[in-house]
This record gives sequence, C-alpha cells and structure tokens, in this order.
Amino acid sequence: MRPLFRYLRPYRTQLIPVVLASALEMCFNAQIPMSVKLMIDRALLGHNAHMAMLILGALVASTVVVSVTSMARDYLYVKVVSGIVFSLRQRMFEHLQDLSMDFFARNEVGDTMSRFSNDVAALENGLASGVSWGLQPLMDLLLSAALVFTLEWRLAALGILLCPICVLGPRIFARRATQASVAKQEEESRIMSSLQETLIAPALVRAFNLQSSIIEKFRAKNRLLLGAGIRLGFMTALMERSASFGTLFLQAVVMAISGYLAFRGVITIGTFAAFQALFVSLSYSFMYLAQYTPNLINAGGGLIRIEEILHQQPKVSDAPQAADASLPPPVEMRDVTFSYSGKTPNLDGVNLRIERGASVAFVGPSGCGKSTVLNLLLRFYDPDAGAILYNGADIRGVTQASLRARTAVVLQESFLFNTTVRENIALGRPDATDEEIADAARAAEIHEVVMSLPDGYNTMAGERGSRFSGGQRQRIAIARAVLKNPSLLLLDEATSALDAVSEHAINATLEKIARGRTTVSITHRLSSVVNMDCVYLLNRGRLMEKGPHRELLGAGALYAELWRKQTGVSIGAGGDEKATVDAAWLAELPVMEGVRHETLEELAQWFSTETIPEDRTIVQEGDPGNCFYILVRGTAEVTRQEEGEAGRTVRLAKLHDGDYFGEMALLSDEPRNATVRTLTECVCLSLMRDLFNRLLSREPELKEHFRIAAEARAGAELFPSRDREGVVPTGAGCQPAGDW
Repeated sequence: MRPLFRYLRPYRTQLIPVVLASALEMCFNAQIPMSVKLMIDRALLGHNAHMAMLILGALVASTVVVSVTSMARDYLYVKVVSGIVFSLRQRMFEHLQDLSMDFFARNEVGDTMSRFSNDVAALENGLASGVSWGLQPLMDLLLSAALVFTLEWRLAALGILLCPICVLGPRIFARRATQASVAKQEEESRIMSSLQETLIAPALVRAFNLQSSIIEKFRAKNRLLLGAGIRLGFMTALMERSASFGTLFLQAVVMAISGYLAFRGVITIGTFAAFQALFVSLSYSFMYLAQYTPNLINAGGGLIRIEEILHQQPKVSDAPQAADASLPPPVEMRDVTFSYSGKTPNLDGVNLRIERGASVAFVGPSGCGKSTVLNLLLRFYDPDAGAILYNGADIRGVTQASLRARTAVVLQESFLFNTTVRENIALGRPDATDEEIADAARAAEIHEVVMSLPDGYNTMAGERGSRFSGGQRQRIAIARAVLKNPSLLLLDEATSALDAVSEHAINATLEKIARGRTTVSITHRLSSVVNMDCVYLLNRGRLMEKGPHRELLGAGALYAELWRKQTGVSIGAGGDEKATVDAAWLAELPVMEGVRHETLEELAQWFSTETIPEDRTIVQEGDPGNCFYILVRGTAEVTRQEEGEAGRTVRLAKLHDGDYFGEMALLSDEPRNATVRTLTECVCLSLMRDLFNRLLSREPELKEHFRIAAEARAGAELFPSRDREGVVPTGAGCQPAGDW
C-alpha cells in the first residue's frame, strides 16, 4: 500500500471530498442498526405507527442523499486516478526519450510495451477500486463489528429471493459501459502504436531531434485516452453504484417486511435486530476486502516494474555547461576505446582525423567496430577512454540537440512512420515549406514517384513504410537527410539491403548529394568506396589500414584480401543475370588448394544462381549437407542451438558478400551443425555434391586429394582465418568448430 500512497499524496486536496463522502456513507451504514433500535424501542414496542413511518422516511431520504454524494465522490475519485495514470504514462514516455541507446540495446521492445500496457493497467485497476472495494468496506467493517448477531434463516431466505433487485441497475448501464470500454481500448491501441514506432526507431528520433515533436503528438493522443478513461471509469462506477443502491433499497424493503412481521409477532424483536445489523454491515465488507486484495497485489507488482524504468538513468547526458556544437568539422578520434559489454573492446585505441568536406569510409569484417564508430560520432554512446572532437571541441562538452541538428544519418533500415510522405521527409526540418520538401525529394530522385501517386505527398507510408519498396524507402530517407542540409552526413550500410540495380542508383544519388559535405560511410561492400578520399579498415576494433582505395589495394594486406574475396564473385549487368565466380577465387579455398586451374575453371561453370528472399532459411541445423554455397550479394546470419539449453539460439556470425559456407558438404554427408538464415534478399551460388562427384569420377587422382582435405578439415575451425577473421563477435560465449 505504501508505494501506492506516494502517487495519491499529490492529490491530497482532491481526495478530501472523497474521504468525507465515504465517511457520510459510513454514517449511513451505521444508521441502519440505529434505526433498528429506534424501531424496536419506540415504534414496535410502543405500537407507534407514526414513528415507524418517520424512521422509514428518514432512511429513504438518507438513501437518496448518500447515493448522490457517493456518485459525486466516485466521479471525483475517477478523475484523480485517471490524472495519476495520465501523468505517470506521460512521465514514462518522456523519460524514455531521455534514455541513452544502451537502454534500448538491453531491453526488449515487448517488455517495455508491456510496462506501458499491462503494468499501468494493473496500477490503474488497483487505484480505481480503492474506495469502493477498500476504504469503504474497511470503514463499514470497523463500525459494524459490534453488530454481528446470529442470522435468522427465514429472513435470510427472504433476502436471497429479493437479491435480483440489485442487478437491475447494472443491466441498465451495461451497454453504455461496454461501449465506453471499447472506446478506451481503441484509444489505447492508437497510443501503443505511436509508442511502438518510437521504440523501434530510437536512433532516428535522436538523430533528427524529434523528441519534442513526438512528445507533443503523444500528449494529444494521451489526452484522448484520458477522456476515454474518465468516461469508462464513471460508467463502471455507475454500474457499481446502482448495484449498491439496489442493495440499500433491498435493506429498506427487508426492514419494512421484517418490521411488519415483528409487529405482527411472527418473529421476535431480537431476531429482527440481529438480521438487520448483519445484513447491512457484514454481507459485503469482508467480500469486498477479500476481492480487493488481488488487485492490490497486481498493482504493487506493476508499480515495481514501472519504477524500474523511471529509475533508469541515461549514460549519455549533457554537461551542465554544455554549449552548442561548432560544425562543420574536422572530426577527430583520439585514442578512442569503447566496449558495449565493459569487457572486450569494440574499439581499441583508434586515432584518425576526417577533414572538412572529405568523403571517408569505414570497412572491415563484421564485428570489427564500423557501426560503433557511427554510434560514437552521433554520441549515442560516449568513449570509455580517449575523446572525439568536432572542430577541436570534445563532443562531451556540447549539447546533444545541437550536435544532431547539424548531422544527418541514413540508416541501413529506412524506417518510415505511418504518416504522410510529406511528414516523413519533414522530419529532417519540421518548419520546411512544401517547396523545400519537394526540392529535397528531387535531390533524392523520389519526387516523380511521389507525384505519380493519387495523393502525392499526402500518401500514407503505411506501417514501417510498407507502401513503398526498399529502394523508395531509402530515397525518402535520403530526402529527409537532404532537407536537413547537414554539415556531416553519415551513411550506415545505406545500400546493403538493396538489389544490385537499386544499389547502383542509390549510390549515384548519394555521391551527388554528398558533394560539399563531410561524408562518413559505414559499409561492408568495397565496391562503393573506390572513389572515397580515404578508407579506414578496422579489424577487431583496431585501425589496421587507412588511405585511398588504390593505395590500400597496392599494399596487398587485409584490404586487398577482402577486395579479392568480394570481386571474385559478381552479378552480371542489370542485376538479374547469372552470378559468376572466378577460378582464382576458388583456388584460394582450403579444400581446393592444389587443384589445376583448368579444372577450377570448369567447376566454376557448374555453380547455379539462387535468389533467396529475406528471412528465409538457406540451411537448417541437423539437415543433411549436400550443397556448397557462396554468398554473392546480401546479408545472412549463422546461428546454432546450444546444447543443454533448449530453445536458446546463439548467433555465431553475420555473413556478407564473398563469404561462403558448406564446403565440407562436397566431401562428406555429415549433417549441418548450424543454421544460415537470410537477413536481406540474398543472391547465392550453389554447387551440389552430385555435380562435384562427376568431377571426382572423371579425374580419379582428385579423390585422394579431397580425401586428405576432408580429414584435414574435420577438426578445423568453423571460420577459416582467411575469410572469417573478426566475423564471430568477441565474447559470444561459444567456440564454433566444424563446417556448416
């Protein structure tokens, strides 16, 4: 009860009439046994019919007065509870906008949504029934304890027969209460949808400083829910009050009948008095209190979960004397070290400088720290050591709002809110005119597509932008960034989810709009960094190589190796033609080492091209292995079911262009020991074991070669260092082995 009282304390003044009305009802409940005493002492024993009529008249008048004051009390209390829930929900939402990105990384969206829905509802239910099911029965119980007597069974039977009177009122108000309940659920659904969109795209909200605007939109929807909550609460209270009114009316009827029976001598006067006291005071008090206890328990549990969010503190916050960011750059990273887990560093002692107006790219294997660089540049996180400087000023000394007002980001997943195209683009600058929005769309080469729609810029984007294709969503996101006119443009795998044709077109657009701006691109696809001023190669969180593409290619180190891996597989012009693999690329596979070049050239012709949609399983753990795959374009993930922990799936790796899997399936029929599932649409080259066996049958000398290779690979690691270095996230808690 004590935590609940904390939320009631600010409403002390509004609660005074509620308590006074409850006290008045308590006095009325005590009036009934007192009326019994008067009926016995003065009316019945004295055979005074006039006195009996006065007593019954006073009870009827008191019933009317108490019913009116009680309904007013219920309305006032509903307003108090609805106000508490409104303020609490608004406080939670605003607090979420202040939390850092680490909170969203640690917490599931469904859990956070549950705290807004189930836990707030449990608290609301516990508070809403606090007077009717808690305070009032407790007060009645304390005053009526001395009035408990033995029940006379005939009068009890009479009371039970007359109980249907109590349900007349609820039947009258039931339909309107149901309608009010449906209306409130609809408002809750709308507000939860708004919340879900915000939780799904926290990076977008912060990158474009949308906190204030979405808070105001949420406040408007929250006010609608406030009104629906008041209506439902009052209708529910009317149902409960009408039932109470029926009960009170029943008491008056039973008193009149039992008084008449006592007056005629059918029952004793003592039996009459005992029945009235019990019927009035104890028939409901214990029942209400017992039924209210689970509500208190649920409310207390919900409040604990709610306060867990409210007690969260942002790890990234503005310094007390923070100034506005001074941009444009140069941007510097000085000895930057950072770790998400606090154990293994995701960036380790990184030093670099990005000049004003330069175009740079960060590349490297998955898990090397590319996206971490972007998170730090946007100040979603702060470095554990070292510093990031914008124009010579430490990023921690400027306000987050001013920093993000001068930067724009195009994310890998182009999230669109379920509103108009105009409003989605205007997120970059809410005060932009229609002409400025159209100019930004023209720059992103999406204006003509929008104008071809029946509603033009008023077209609703649909849930998560479902009205548009992936390339169109990306162009709308680019228009949003262009409208912001940023000094620093950040691209996070902006084309990784697109097909070859869309990727080429989007890259051309990005190259055009990046002119004159400092541009930082995070990518795994090296073909998009050829014309960059500088390329930074990260591996295991460390900066390994830097320089223009030609310089890195000539160095013959890891960058050149990654380039060979990606350029050894390709898709023909147009994006829909056959994918191919070079014999030289095949020669670098461990199992193909020593195979004649002519044989590899022939083998390369036997690969088939497969286009696999997003979120599809390519190979399933435990299935027979009979095919070797090369990922030509797209992104996939490798997962494995942990032994001894049923249902727990561990992510082992993320695969990109040029990665391969299943080479051991060419040599043996052992089952797959991991699952590979597409994250985007993927184009793969596949080679079936049956075709491979044709080669072995035609060239017997290769059988011995591959037998030795199979034995050598039987105990090898899942990811050869040649092409898997850094793919497995450090600290993943697994030691992968074997071939999948």
